[in-house]
Amino acid sequence: MKKIIIAVICVFSFLGAEAQEKKAVKNPKIVLITLDGFRWQELFTGADSKLITKKYAEDTTALKERFWRNTPQERRTVLMPFFWNEVVKMGQLHGNRNLGSNVNLTNKMWFSYPGYNEILTGAADDKRINSNDKFNNPNTTVLEKVNSLSKYKNKVAAFGSWDVFPFIINEERSGIPVNAGFETVKGDKISAREVFLNELQPKVPSPWDSVRFDAFTSNYAVEYMKREHPELVYISYGETDDFAHDGNYQAYLKSANAADGLIEDLWKFTQKDSFYKDNTLFIISTDHGRGTEPLDQWRSHGSKIEGADQVWLVVFGNGIQALGEVTAKEQLYSNQIAPTVLQFFDTAKDDQMKGQPLEILKK
Repeated sequence: MKKIIIAVICVFSFLGAEAQEKKAVKNPKIVLITLDGFRWQELFTGADSKLITKKYAEDTTALKERFWRNTPQERRTVLMPFFWNEVVKMGQLHGNRNLGSNVNLTNKMWFSYPGYNEILTGAADDKRINSNDKFNNPNTTVLEKVNSLSKYKNKVAAFGSWDVFPFIINEERSGIPVNAGFETVKGDKISAREVFLNELQPKVPSPWDSVRFDAFTSNYAVEYMKREHPELVYISYGETDDFAHDGNYQAYLKSANAADGLIEDLWKFTQKDSFYKDNTLFIISTDHGRGTEPLDQWRSHGSKIEGADQVWLVVFGNGIQALGEVTAKEQLYSNQIAPTVLQFFDTAKDDQMKGQPLEILKK
C-alpha cells in the first residue's frame, strides 16, 4: 500500500511540475535587448585581426592582450564570456553565417530607425521610415500592442541610450514610459540608486550629443524593474555603433564586452527577483550590421554598404530549447522578433506583422 501511495504522489508531483512549466512558458516576462550596430563577425568569431591596427586602436598591444586569442572560439569567449560560457548552454545563438545560419533585415535602409522599427513592429516600412530624424513612428510597436491590453496596461517600459527612442516607440501616443538619451528619472518613489544615477549622469560627459553611456541605460532599467516589475521591457544599448562610427575598434570591443556583462547582471537580477525568477525570456539582436570590404567600411552601414543587412539573434531563458550555437542552415529575419514577443501575451498575431513567430520553445 505504501508503494502505491508513493507512486501516486510521484505521478501527481510530476503532473503538477509539468503544469507549472507549461503555465510559466505561456506567460513569461520578456526582456528584449538590442546592441546597436554590433556585427555578427565579432559575436561569433571575436576580435578581427585586420582591425587591431594603429589606425583603429590607440594601444594595439593592450588590445591584443585583452581580446586576441588563437582561435575564433577563444576570441569570442573572451569578448562575450556570458554569451559563450552561459547563454550557449541554456539558449540559442543564430547568425553565424560561416555555418549557414543566416539572420537578415527585410528593410532596405540598413540603418538604425528602420532597423528598430522592423524589430519592434514586425514589418519594414521603407516609404515612411527612411531616416534617423526625430519623428513619431506612425507604426504601432509590439510594446504598444501589449500595453494596450487591459491585463498588461502600464506593465511595459523601454530604456535606450539613443535619444530617438521616445519617437521610435511613439511615447506620446503609446503612453509607454521611455527613458532614453540623457533623460533622468522623475517621481517621488525613485530609489537611492536612481537618485545617484540622476546626479552622476550629467557629470560624466558622453563623446556624443545624442547617445549616453550604456551603463546608465542598463542601471535605470534594472532599478525600474525592481520597483515596477513590468512584464515586457525593451533595452537598447548604443555605444557599439557610435564607437564604430568613430573608427575606434578598441572602444567598440570594450563596449561589446561591457554590454555582455550588463546583460549578465540583468539575467542574474531576474533569477533572484521572485517576480521574474524562472519565468523570464531574453531576446537579443541588433538593428543592422556593418561593412567588411573594403576594410574601412566596418565603420559604416546603410543600403550602399555590403553586409549591413546581416544581423544575429540570441534567445534564452525559461522554456527555450537549448540549441546552443545553431549550426544548421537556416534563414531568419528581424521582422520575426515582434510576432515572437506578441505570442506570449494572450493575443493573436497581428496581420500587420509580416514575420512569422520563431519556434524557440521546448517541444
